[in-house]
Amino acid sequence: MDVYLLWHIHHARPLDGSPTRHVDDDGDLDWDEQEGDEVKFLGVYSTEQRAQERILEARTLPGFRDEPDCFHIDRYQVDKGHWTSGYFTYHY
Repeated sequence: MDVYLLWHIHHARPLDGSPTRHVDDDGDLDWDEQEGDEVKFLGVYSTEQRAQERILEARTLPGFRDEPDCFHIDRYQVDKGHWTSGYFTYHY
């Protein structure tokens, strides 16, 4: 069984005055929380269609309507592990 996690990204304005970057060179939604982008979790949905319906609703709300194309849906399989190979922390 799959579930669909819905996120919204509010992009921070670059301090150097350059244009806000919403998508990467491939056209995929781009964000960087270390640069001040805010990622908001909107919910878990049983179908992609329900997540899309939630996007339509959220686009009418303050904040979300300012960046109506900055929603992201992640598909996850229930009961499937992630980060299965561990991780390493770099110390500077």
